Amino acid sequence: ACSSAITRVPSGDPARATTEGPAIALITTTAPGPVHMIHRTKRGGRRSRKQLMNVRGSFADGCEPTYATSGSAGADLRACVERSVVIAPGERLAIPTGVWLEIPPGYEGQVRPRSGLAARHGITVLNAPGTIDSDYRGEVRVIMVNLSDEPYTVRPGDRIAQLVIASVQQATFMPTELTESDRGEGGFGSTGR
Repeated sequence: ACSSAITRVPSGDPARATTEGPAIALITTTAPGPVHMIHRTKRGGRRSRKQLMNVRGSFADGCEPTYATSGSAGADLRACVERSVVIAPGERLAIPTGVWLEIPPGYEGQVRPRSGLAARHGITVLNAPGTIDSDYRGEVRVIMVNLSDEPYTVRPGDRIAQLVIASVQQATFMPTELTESDRGEGGFGSTGR
């Protein structure tokens, strides 16, 4: 089960709590013991032949990421809170998921919004996609923002975001003269509508 507490911290520095200035609320949970995770899918009576990657992790009760269908790209992340939390219009909250991951090197976790929450309620993930690095071992939190004019209630166990595991490649950055291109320095709408 989740144990939650809300701390208001400045949006620029989540390490120091304060009651002044713009704030983001962090809701913390107590970490459960380690388990080995293999994603599960709903199979509709048929065995899935999909090759699945093993991702090690720890999960609070009822908070293991799960795929809604066999074709889902993202596994659902749930709100791991003991009581409902209200996100006021324009407010942002870091909601705990009760999920700690050990993502294999060469991969990342991408935290993405759920389209239904965005379309019906104006709720989205603020830094979409959020990146979970392979060497991060803390709890996965979802920074949610309410872009609507109405308060939105996040209840315990609500599906709040999707987690996509994707391959990544690091680069070596080499200082050099850049070659010219047709586009040049044009950006932010320079190619038209």
